[in-house]
Order: sequence, then structure tokens, then C-alpha cells
Amino acid sequence: MGDQELAEFLRWGAMVGISDAPPGFPPCSSCLGHTLCISNFPDAGGRGLAAARELRKGETILKVPRRALMCRDSVLEGDKCLAASVERYPHLSPTQVLAVCLLSEVCKGRDSQWYPYLIQLPRSYDLLVNFGQFEVQAFQVDDAIYASKQAVSKVQYDWKEAKRLMEDISLRPQFLTFRSWLWAFATISSRTLHIPWDKAGCLCPVGDLFNYEAPGIDAPTLDNEVNEDFNRLTDGGCEEDRNAYCFYARQSYSRGEQVLLRYGTYSNLELLEHYGFLLKHNPNDKVLIQYQSGKLSWTREALHIQSDGKPSFALLCAMRLSIIPPNQRKAVGHLAHAGLMLSVVNEIAVMKSLSKLCEDLLSKLPSSMEEDCLLLEAVENIHSDFLYSHLHSNKDMVVTDQLNAFLQTHDLKKEHILELPWPKRAERSLGRWKLAVQWRLGYKKILHSCIRHCSETIEHLVSDINEPAT
Repeated sequence: MGDQELAEFLRWGAMVGISDAPPGFPPCSSCLGHTLCISNFPDAGGRGLAAARELRKGETILKVPRRALMCRDSVLEGDKCLAASVERYPHLSPTQVLAVCLLSEVCKGRDSQWYPYLIQLPRSYDLLVNFGQFEVQAFQVDDAIYASKQAVSKVQYDWKEAKRLMEDISLRPQFLTFRSWLWAFATISSRTLHIPWDKAGCLCPVGDLFNYEAPGIDAPTLDNEVNEDFNRLTDGGCEEDRNAYCFYARQSYSRGEQVLLRYGTYSNLELLEHYGFLLKHNPNDKVLIQYQSGKLSWTREALHIQSDGKPSFALLCAMRLSIIPPNQRKAVGHLAHAGLMLSVVNEIAVMKSLSKLCEDLLSKLPSSMEEDCLLLEAVENIHSDFLYSHLHSNKDMVVTDQLNAFLQTHDLKKEHILELPWPKRAERSLGRWKLAVQWRLGYKKILHSCIRHCSETIEHLVSDINEPAT
């Protein structure tokens, strides 16, 4: 979005009542500037919102009136023909209806009341559903590949179901395509905020510019100095008494610091699936483990290795009990479910088994953690003389083979590396490929951390056994 379009968008925001001004400040031509400003954070989400002044924890930092929100109700209220057509398709989900509403408003062009907002939306996204076959295979891990394929199948099914409605309202052919539907789905998945009256959520102009911060494993408690508004809301939400979506500062911010939202606890794969990005340091990331827990009622999601390499409570409990003979489990089950070690011998056996499990998972993957690090370095220098010479030297054959496979997928030759610009399709694919490699590298780091944790635990337990009594 150019500077002129951005300025027009912010002026439109002020006209519809969006404001970051503290109470008592007179209205101005831009909806931002008092409290927040748009800035670029290359290493932390790209374009986002920064503090325009010192912000105090708990204060209101942005207010978006309900009439500015784009949701099913607000669109259908202004388009009676669309509302009548939607009523004939009661089987469609709230998300399907919102996607149709979004495409209908985009189709209206300048006649849409949200036009200044719609034209600044991204033209493409990097959600799992947007990944091509090459990028999906780059995940290497079955769980991620399966999640990608399932996500695409679900979106295709929703599109086919909703296509009849879109034809009934005479959307132009370009908006009837799966490509357009995919864009609408990705927009809704990555940008909507929760509202109590619609499960699909709402698109919130300006409010959707906040970038994401992962909640810590241990959520901080609210201190007594926080005002009543903050006790009622954390990051934000719809407030009936203000008839607006209000956002609050989760913490105090210095001027120029990026203001972030915590809108859920997600692993990196879930962040990719729903939002199209991942975090280099995500305390909520995990590796799911296929483990037969017998008659224990643990869900598969509960059996995982945490981002720090330690087994989850459920996985540790299941493994401790699985080593115990069946006829003895009842006697010690209460100890395992209390998170207690059953015995030193049992714990050492658990750590050895878990370490072997991680080693087996790593051995099945076609590239090592070290090779992935080299590949990421190469991808980040894709247009450089360094990479060009690297490809011709045939060093690090695993890395070279993957780079050549990418070039072949997009009908590019080694000679094209230094030719800019690349086709947009190839550049977008490059970004998604990089995300896939970053994800699998994070997956492998967690497994290596778990192996190290198991080794250290065993060493500690053995030293306790051998330590002479005093």
C-alpha cells in the first residue's frame, strides 16, 4: 500500500469514527497519531502498530465503532438483495457467509462503504491452504503435510457449497473462482476478531494491523494498579456500553515500541494454518508424539514434547505407567497422575525410551538440522553471487539438490538467480518454502532439545545413585 492510499485509509477511518485519541481530544483528519502509528518491523511481523507516545498498561489505545466493523450483519444490513439470497442457504456456515459477503463488497469496488479498507488488504497470504505441492513437501513431517492437505480439502468443500449462492447474486466470474474464495478465506482466517454475536468474527479496520505476541506458558497475573477497564478486558473486545471494539495496552510501552496482541495460544503449525506466519521463539510450540498410552484417556494433542524439549505432563505420565507391568499400575497410578517419579529405574527407562523415540523421528527425515540451517542461509541469499557460486561448486549436495528442485519447479535456471525481478509466483513460493524450512528446523530443534534433556536427566539420576551416603 502506497503512502497516498495509506493516508486515505486513515482519513476514512477518522470519518467512520475510528480513533486512538485519549478522551477529551478533538477529532482530527487521521484516526492514528495520538497513541499509535503505523511502522515497519522487518524481524517482528512486518507492518504493524507502534506506540506514538509512552503508553501505560491497561489504558485504551484504539476504539473502532461497531458501524465500522465488517461482519455478516453489517454487510447484509446495507445489501437487502444479498440478505434475501443468504436466507435461501441456511446450511452455509457463518464463515462461508462472511466470505460471500467479503467477495460481494470487493466486487462493488468504490460503491462499497469499506472500499478504502478493502484496497489495503494483502493480495496474497501464506496460510497452509496457500502452500503449493513443493512447499508442502518441504515440511517433511507427516503431521504438517497432512494438516496442509486437510486445510485445502476443507476450503475446496466450502467453496463448492457456497458457489451456488455466489452465482445467485451474480458475482462477476473472477470472484467465483477458487482462487478468489481462497483469498477471502485467508483474509477471514488471518484477520477477523472475535465478536459475541457471530462465530465467524468480524473484520476490524485498523484494529487488524496489530501483530501477534505469543502468550507465555505461565500467564502473568494482573496487578492491582490496573484500571477497571483492563480487569474487564485484556487485549480488547466488543463493549456494548461503548458500542465499539476497544483495544487496551497489555503492558506499558515506550515510544516507537511495537504494540502487540495476544489472541490465543498456538503452536507454530497452528499459526501457519490460521495466520500465515510462525515465531522463531514460540513458548507454545510443540512436537506431537505417536505413543500408545494403553487404556489411559489422553488425547493425542496432550502427548507432546514442549518447546523447551521436556515431555508434556501427559506424555511423561503415560510413559512412566507403560513401563510398569499391567498388574502393578493400579497401585502406583496415583503417583504418576500426581506428576511424581515412580522410581529411579523407571525414570531412567522412560528417558532412554523417549530419547530413542526422538532419534527415530529425526532419522526418518531427509535432511538434518545442520543442513536446514545451511539451506535457510542459502534461501535468504537467493539472489546473491554467493549462492550462484555455491550452486556451481556442488558443495553441500543436500542443500544444492533442494535449491535446484525449487528452480526446476518454477522453470528457472541457475542463470536466473541474479535476474530480478523474479515472477511474482516464484517469489511468493520462495517465501512459503522458507516458512516450511523454518518450521521443520524448529521441529528438529525441539527433538534435539528433548534428547539433550533426557541425557542430562539420566546423568543426574545416575550420579544420585552413585553418590555415597554421608
